Amino acid sequence: MRNFILPALLLSVLLNGTSCVKDSTCSPKSVASEAPQIQSFAAANGITTTAHGSGLYYEVMDPGTGATATLNSTIYITYTGSLLDGTVFDQQNNPALTGWPLSQLIEGWRVGIPLVKEGGHIKLIVPSSMGYGCTGYGSIPGNAVLFFDIHVIDVQ
Repeated sequence: MRNFILPALLLSVLLNGTSCVKDSTCSPKSVASEAPQIQSFAAANGITTTAHGSGLYYEVMDPGTGATATLNSTIYITYTGSLLDGTVFDQQNNPALTGWPLSQLIEGWRVGIPLVKEGGHIKLIVPSSMGYGCTGYGSIPGNAVLFFDIHVIDVQ
């Protein structure tokens, strides 16, 4: 599983905006249409969210005290990624196996991770359009809202 997220995230960036054109059955969902599902998930799981203007929902668990990631940063994190039904599709407990350029990750991470500093902890509820869109990827179905629990270990 640990090697799944990087290729998937990089592929998402490369295909973002083009995949639905090629697949006539692909119907992306709007952020607004997913808001009730996101809010229901947050309430059921005791997550006190803030809605970002992008459509991302988040809760800062610990703001951290170190550097703030930018799109030019390389981030080292630990995380768990799951579907809203609780199915874990990826996780990484060893930050040394991450070290990814933030600019090459899904939009939900590009927006959400800079909301905390190095040493911070954030929970993100990512609308499908900010994740893997209407086509999905691997075990992630199309139009899936995603939940991530992320600890930012190092920002370079």
